[in-house]
Parts: sequence; structure tokens; C-alpha cells
Amino acid sequence: MRTLSAIFALAVLSSLAAFGENFALVPAPALSASGMNAPLPLKVVGTNILNSRGETVLLRGVNAASLEWSSDGQGHILQTMDVAIHDWHANVIRLPLSQDRWFGHGPEQQDGGEAYRALVRQIVDYCGTNKCYLILDLHWSDCNEWGRNIGQHSMPDTNSLAFWQDCAPVFANNPAVLYDLYNEPHDVSWDVWLNGGIITDKLDPRHAMSAPKIFEAVGMQQLLDAVRATGAKNIIVAGGLDWAYDLSGILDGHRLSDPHGNGVIYANHCYDNKHDSVEAWISKMEIASAKLPVIVTEFGGNAGPSRMAPEDNWLLHVMRSLDEHHWSWTAWDLHTAAKPNLISDWDYTPTPYFGVYVKQALAGGALPEK
Repeated sequence: MRTLSAIFALAVLSSLAAFGENFALVPAPALSASGMNAPLPLKVVGTNILNSRGETVLLRGVNAASLEWSSDGQGHILQTMDVAIHDWHANVIRLPLSQDRWFGHGPEQQDGGEAYRALVRQIVDYCGTNKCYLILDLHWSDCNEWGRNIGQHSMPDTNSLAFWQDCAPVFANNPAVLYDLYNEPHDVSWDVWLNGGIITDKLDPRHAMSAPKIFEAVGMQQLLDAVRATGAKNIIVAGGLDWAYDLSGILDGHRLSDPHGNGVIYANHCYDNKHDSVEAWISKMEIASAKLPVIVTEFGGNAGPSRMAPEDNWLLHVMRSLDEHHWSWTAWDLHTAAKPNLISDWDYTPTPYFGVYVKQALAGGALPEK
């Protein structure tokens, strides 16, 4: 632990030296966080996330699902924001979104997306006036067919590009807001991940698709460039391949170029279904985080035996490692049905196998050894 802390301290000092006068965040023209309770602007410097005071920031919080599959957050989303911030002490919330619902193409919508966009604005404002960062996550797309195939797919599409061209300027340079380009890319090459191309999307039994879809995927670089073209310098979050588990290709020549923004953080999703022990995951994360700024934007499971190492408590081992390595994270999910779920009811009772540990960690409490 002393060795890890020493390495971390040296990295911070190096980053502070590089911070200099390069930090710039233009005030948002509207809906920007302001006042005493606004979070400070963020910028990636080296492998660290720094605020405008040059202080290293660890982002720790939760996901708050429902706006990907509903246009009103099922009536709970605003209360979930309040509970996450004030009861669970999150300093960041990841908010999954749907490109179709942003434009009003959800089957339940009749207003062109006006109410949905207003609700997202309300959430942004609430977080921005309560010292909490918000990651706007493009979670569900449509294989380039508005109003159809709404769900999780292997890559973003041209409609995803339209989403960021429309959404990014709304919250451009709001110090509370980060942009997560696309949730869990998978089953494509690293060249396609970076630059896009024609792909075949596999059938997903969770969503209504009668046959595999062939469509034009848009690469992460094009999405990032589209965001920057709006004038938005907000930090970008980008998940790797294998459902955001694999960051190896980014280290191997597929890193995003962001010369005009406040930087890119690379996202890992960690679940006990990857045929890796926790130690193997740690090793991969250590390799990535030595050269890249990283955040674990999804993790979750039961506090019980690991699939690969039954003698190991998977969840507690992962959570202790997140703390020991000073990795930022958002646990999945502060919803009763989005599994692995952190709460068991809409009184926000923490689940005994997962939620209690995340809530304890966010409050600064020590985790049990086993």
C-alpha cells in the first residue's frame, strides 16, 4: 500500500506541474452549474483527473438507469438523484440515455422528445447545484433506424452522431457534465471501434430484432470530433471493447485524439463473467492505468465466491482494489430492477449482497476483509 500511495503521489505532482495555464473551460451559455454548490471544472492531465484548483479528483458514485428504456425515468429518477447525492454521498452519477427518446422516437412519446430533454436538463441542473458530476451516457441506439431496434448494440450509428451533435451543445462546458460516447462496444475490431465501418449487429434476445442488422457504425473518434465541433470541451468517457472490459487496443495504437478538449477518460466495466480472476482483472487495469486515465463506470455482483476463484469474495476484492489503486468508479445500479441492483425497493433500501457495501464505501467506511 505504501508503494502504491507513493507512486500515486508522484503522479499527482507530475500532473500538477503540467497543469500550468493549459486549463480552460468556457462558461456554458445556459444551464451551467454556478454558485457555491457547483462542482469545479475538470480536466485530464496525464493519467489523472484534476479540478481547476489543480487538485486530483476521484469520481465515486452510481449509475441511475431507466431513461434508456423510459422517457420519464419511471417516476423515480429525480428522487434517485437526490438519494444518490445526499444519502449515498455520490460525487458522480452516470445517467444512461436513449438517442431515440432524446428525439422523441420512443413508442410512448408524442411530443418530439421535448419532455425527455427537459427532464435531462433538470437532472443536469440538480447535480450541478449539488456538487455532483454527471456522466451523460449514450446507452441505447437503433442501428440507424429511428424508433426501431431501440436497445443496446455493438457500436454507435449515424443516429448516434446526430444525438451528440444535438445534445453536446446543450451542456457544452457545463463543469458538472461529462460525455460518455457509447455504452459497451463489442464484437468489432479495434479499427472499427476507432474509425467506424459497416458491421453486422448480432441478435440480442433482450430486444426485438427479427434478424441481424447490417449498418454503418460510427467510430469513437468521429463521435469525439462531433462533440468538439460544437465547442464543447467537456471530458469525454470512452469504453473499450468486449462490452467495455478490454482496453488493450487503446494501448496498442487506437487511442483517441483530443487536442482541443479537456481530455478523455477510458472506461472499464467489471463483472464476474469474463473468465478472469480478480487478480487477472487487476493486472490488466494496472497496465492500462499506468498509461491512461481510467474509470470503472460499471461493476457489480454479489459478495460471494468468484466464478474463477471460489475461495475469493469477488465483489469485496474488486472494491478493495478500486480503493487501493485510487481508481474512479460508478457502481451499477441504483434501481430495483437493473441488475445487479444496489437497492431492493423504492425506499432505497440497500441490497444486502451489494448495495450495503457500495453505500458504505461512498460514506468512507472500511469494507470487511471477507
